[in-house]
Formats: sequence, C-alpha cells, structure tokens
Amino acid sequence: MRTMRALGLVSLTVLLAGTMICRADSTSSPQAEENVPALKDAFKDIFLTGAALHENIFTGKDPNAAAIVIKHFNAITPEDVMKWDAIHPAPNKYNFDPADKYVEFGEKNNMFIVGHTLVWHDQTPRWVFKGEDGNQISRDALLARMKEHIQTVVGRYKGRVKGWDVVNEALDPNNGELRKSKWLEIIGEDYIAKAFEYAHETDPAAELYYNDYSIENPAKRDGCIKLVKQLKEKGVPITAVGIQGQGWRVDRHYPLVSDVEALINGISALGVKTMITEMTIDVLPNATSFEGADIRLNVKLEKKLNPYPDGQPEGSQRGLATRYAELFSLFVKHRKDIRRVTLWGVYDGHNWLNDWPVKGRTSYPLLFDRQYQPKPAFFAVLKTATDPNNLATEGK
Repeated sequence: MRTMRALGLVSLTVLLAGTMICRADSTSSPQAEENVPALKDAFKDIFLTGAALHENIFTGKDPNAAAIVIKHFNAITPEDVMKWDAIHPAPNKYNFDPADKYVEFGEKNNMFIVGHTLVWHDQTPRWVFKGEDGNQISRDALLARMKEHIQTVVGRYKGRVKGWDVVNEALDPNNGELRKSKWLEIIGEDYIAKAFEYAHETDPAAELYYNDYSIENPAKRDGCIKLVKQLKEKGVPITAVGIQGQGWRVDRHYPLVSDVEALINGISALGVKTMITEMTIDVLPNATSFEGADIRLNVKLEKKLNPYPDGQPEGSQRGLATRYAELFSLFVKHRKDIRRVTLWGVYDGHNWLNDWPVKGRTSYPLLFDRQYQPKPAFFAVLKTATDPNNLATEGK
C-alpha cells in the first residue's frame, strides 16, 4: 500500500503550485515557467536529467519546447533521427543531416548526448536482412552489414555522442527469452555481443547500453539479468542497462516500486549501472492488457478511452504527481546506481501516448502541459531532489 508520507508530499506540492496551474490546458501566465527552478540544477549532484527530443525541437520549429530542454535538462536522446530506417534508409545511403543537427544542439547547450539506437528489431528496413536476389542473407553477411552500419554511425559522432543504446528490446516481453527477431534468426545469440564489440572498437570512450521495456516485470527481469551476466562473463563492454519506463501507469499502480527496485538491485549486483531512459506515466484508461511499448498496437478510439479531451482534471493531476514522486523518490534512493533519468518527450502536446495504442486520444504523461507550463507533477519531482525524508513507497 502507499505510504501517507508520499501522499502528503504530493498534497503539499500540489497546494503550493495550485494557484499557478491546475489543468494541463489551463491558461497560465507566460512567465510561469520562467519562475521555477531548473530540474538539472536540483538534481545536479544526484543524476543527469534527460529528455527525448523530436526533430522539431533541435531544428528550431518548436522554440518553446527547446527553451524547456535548455533550461531543465542536461542529457538528450533523439526520438527517431538515429534509428536505422531514418539514418540508413537504403544500401550505401546515409541521411545524416537531422542527426547532425541533433548533435549540434546538444553540443551548443553542453548536454550529455545519447545515440538511439544501433540494433533493433523494429524500424530496421527489410533490405538489411536480404541480398540483391531478395533472399535472406547469411550470418557472415549480416554481421558485416551490422558492423559497417555501427562503424559508420558511431564513427561519425566519435567523441561527441557520449553514450549509445547499442541493442534495443532484444528480450521477449512474455517470457524474458531472446526475442525471435531477424537478428537472432540469422546471426544467433551472439549478435548482441557483436554489436557491443563493434561499437566499442569504433569509440572506446563511449558508454554502451542495453535498452528495453517492461524489464521490471519478474520474468523479463530475470531474462535481463541473465543476459547482462552472460555479457559480463564474456568481457563484453556494457556500461549500463536502460529501463525504458514506457507503459508505466497511474491506474493499477503499474509498475510496483518494489519491482523496479528489484531490477535496479539485480543489475547493480553485476557491476553495471542503470538508466531510466524513456519514462512516461499514462493517466488514461488502459486500452489493452499489454504492459509495454509495442508501437504496432492499434485500438479503436472510444469515448471511455479518451476521458479528458478538453484538459486534465485536478484529480488526475494529483494521481500523476503521486506516481512521479514515488518513482523519483526511488531513483534518488538509488542515486549511486542510477546515472540518468530521461523522459520520453518534453511536454504533453507532443508525445506518442496521444496516439498509442489509440489514435486520436488526448494524453497527459509528462511534467509540462500543452502551454509549456509545469504541472503539479513537475513540483512533486522537484521536491524529491531536496527532501531527505521523502522515501519511496513499497508499491504494494
């Protein structure tokens, strides 16, 4: 059960912030955001605070969101521009311009720059796995193709991108075994180790991560710990595990804080750090039984699944603030093991949960509203950096 301490914290922070902002779509003073402390300053001695950036932010098309990023975050991740289908859409063809702009934005603002992602089963073009004859290529041919891609992308940003999501979502969400992807089918289980080796050879100074969703769930957690242990035993240069935090929710209290803590402890015991890499907290009714981030899911829009089309009510704001406070309290507690906490997105108006898994929904998963103003959840998170008595709940 939740502790009264956590609930009391949120009540206090909501009360303090309530006169400034009560609804995510309320009309608030343009100066409101300017007058609040910066997250990166509050957490400067604890961990990096990060955000995943849409292309509009680092190309100047969304200056209000860019201003939030520059003020509050000291680490950035690209949403799409470094994924294989975007940066390497065809054989012998690379599209570096968007990724270049992303890296330049991070350098200009003295940020820790993350590259996302080198090897993934999704958003990888079909040609990667096929030869000119249209047939599936051999193990050696795919390894050569993977190596060339990694060497080209990592090599271009050597010394500039400080950390890479090398392998993304390689575990089956149901049982924690290796996902039956084309990478596994053609190369075999060592494709993960090979990807890390190629990345390390190209930029020995870069941090290298394994990144996945729902790995706090017991079966997948066991699979993740097993995978990391095997990589460590083989001498594979893995720096950290990225806990995505996609699919985390207010309703049903998912995930349990105790499950997240068990994962952090399990990874730490192997001498590997953890990151929170793609965190959002959904306040809308769950449209499926799936607890994760599979972008292929698509559910028909119904009124009951879109309860707040005109703004986030005060009760929902409180619930979101409570969940953020509980989880950030846990992260602060494990500050020695956690090096970065990254939110997937900057403000509610541009976030993938507005369309997933239900197209057309109005979602409110982040710390800033559609007017680029801080929500009660922002102040709840801020409080966790300064209140030593704000302990995480057990989540039971």
